[in-house]
Amino acid sequence: MRNGIRIGIDVGRSRVGVARSDPQGLMAVPVVTLARDEAMMELLSLAREYDALEFVCGLPIGLDGMDTASTADARTFARQLRDESAVPVRLVDERLTTVSAQSALHDASHTVKSGRAMIDQVAATVLLETALAAERAGNTLGEMVEDS
Repeated sequence: MRNGIRIGIDVGRSRVGVARSDPQGLMAVPVVTLARDEAMMELLSLAREYDALEFVCGLPIGLDGMDTASTADARTFARQLRDESAVPVRLVDERLTTVSAQSALHDASHTVKSGRAMIDQVAATVLLETALAAERAGNTLGEMVEDS
């Protein structure tokens, strides 16, 4: 297991959920939900603050395994993040992370309306926890975003 803080990102059209790991990669915690138009600068700032090892960006592939408009949007966002940062960016399939996040918040008595920003953070946390668990098991999920 590589040592260092990873930043998980759930990219949406209007909001971006953010989570981070501990330095040992044992757990992930929600950090913030950002407005999409401010997210890039804030993520670059968070990467510096946490001395991030890597960004783990959700890739919203359709349930049928096919790319969607959201898939293309996430890839574009991840490429831009990679181009503007010295921190590597990994794209990881995020199917069902938002559903898992909504379920967890519902179980904790949050309503969808009051918890939209929290859902984005929890989705980023679920995504990051999935990637961390795979890495602890000796597998690396997803694909690295190469420089443009």
